[in-house]
Amino acid sequence: MLGRPEYRRALVFCGLIGIPVALTAFWFLVAVQRLEQLIWTDLPRDLGWQQAPWWWGLPLLTVAGLVVGLVVGRLPGRGGHIPAGGLHSGGNAKEALPGVVIAALVGLPLGAVLGPEAPLIALGGGLALYFASMVRAPQTEASTALLGASGAAAAISALFGNPLMGAVLLMEVAGVGGPQLFAVMLPSLLASGVGDLVFTGFVRWTGFETGSLNIGLPTPPPLDWGDVLWLLVLAPAIALLVHLVFVGGRFTARFVVGRPVRNTILCAFGVAACVTLYALATGRSPAEAALSGEATLSDLARDPHAWSVGALVAVLAFKGLAYALSLGSLRGGPVFPALFLGGAAGVLLAPLPGLGLVPAMAIGMAASVTAALRLPVSGAVLVVLLLGNVDTVALVVLAAVGSFVVSQRLPQGPPIPAFGERRDERAGGREAPAP
Repeated sequence: MLGRPEYRRALVFCGLIGIPVALTAFWFLVAVQRLEQLIWTDLPRDLGWQQAPWWWGLPLLTVAGLVVGLVVGRLPGRGGHIPAGGLHSGGNAKEALPGVVIAALVGLPLGAVLGPEAPLIALGGGLALYFASMVRAPQTEASTALLGASGAAAAISALFGNPLMGAVLLMEVAGVGGPQLFAVMLPSLLASGVGDLVFTGFVRWTGFETGSLNIGLPTPPPLDWGDVLWLLVLAPAIALLVHLVFVGGRFTARFVVGRPVRNTILCAFGVAACVTLYALATGRSPAEAALSGEATLSDLARDPHAWSVGALVAVLAFKGLAYALSLGSLRGGPVFPALFLGGAAGVLLAPLPGLGLVPAMAIGMAASVTAALRLPVSGAVLVVLLLGNVDTVALVVLAAVGSFVVSQRLPQGPPIPAFGERRDERAGGREAPAP
């Protein structure tokens, strides 16, 4: 294949389009983060509050629901795919890009419990196809898929700060290899995780060394049997809870499809109510229950003792419900809220006998993000990169595999409604194609 001139030209073109796509992704992320900081931190302080008041999310999320509802109901592409359906590989038509950008730049900073990764994938894939049309590149089904995936990978790599993460994620999202990919990859991933556990155990028990790629960085206390035993209980339980959140998101999507503007506003107000109840119940900032949770996860990992048991339970309950509503009504990605919920569950469960903070967060985050994405390799790689701790790799891998198996075996809930589908009340609530 590398010897074919057309493939070499496609390779060069994909490398070139990575430049404008990455620059666009950079400024998009800067805009989202600066707006979040301005709206939820700087503005309340400028008005005399130490943190955002308890009612802060009510007007913001109502506006977000109105704007996103209008985008979904009026603009081409409906603002991107419904987040409850997971991630898609991108390649949106250029006509859909304005709606994707508007829905993301309004909904995410105003408090949607979603991340920027899905809009970035749509933006990267759409821009790649737009640039290809500008230079009159041949438009075949294979070239469109290749360019869309390449542009999406360039954009998503800017978010995660790692090109390997972008490539692995898009490889799974695009479904290269189809069902056979998971049929081969899942047993291999499981066997590698078990092998790493056994190998690590024998090195520790016997005291013998076989050589290592470790370059001498300090390491935390080694894993023990308590971590492994708790993994067998916690990973399926967390996967079940996150799966139920996504089933709720699918029901929310079915509710929204009939009247997108009105029902999106109602769901966004429901998100605001969850955020408000969290702030009233805990006295903490409503921003912790709103937004993607990316910044709050870093604060949680750095200072877990700043969170009481009640605050952790409350954020899991209220943010989880807000996440379900956001998944079916607003626009964004499912990755970072899932990571936060898994991390918060890990901090809550860390005091269990024989567990510990780092293993608990590793198990929680891997199980949660895999149940959300249904991408076990991407989930494991992402959590390993975030933790930066090689001693927890086996736990992360096994938690991801266990979560994937459990979530795949559970009832999936109603199908995600297609664009243009509406609810025909005269037909007893059945769906019918919109005229």
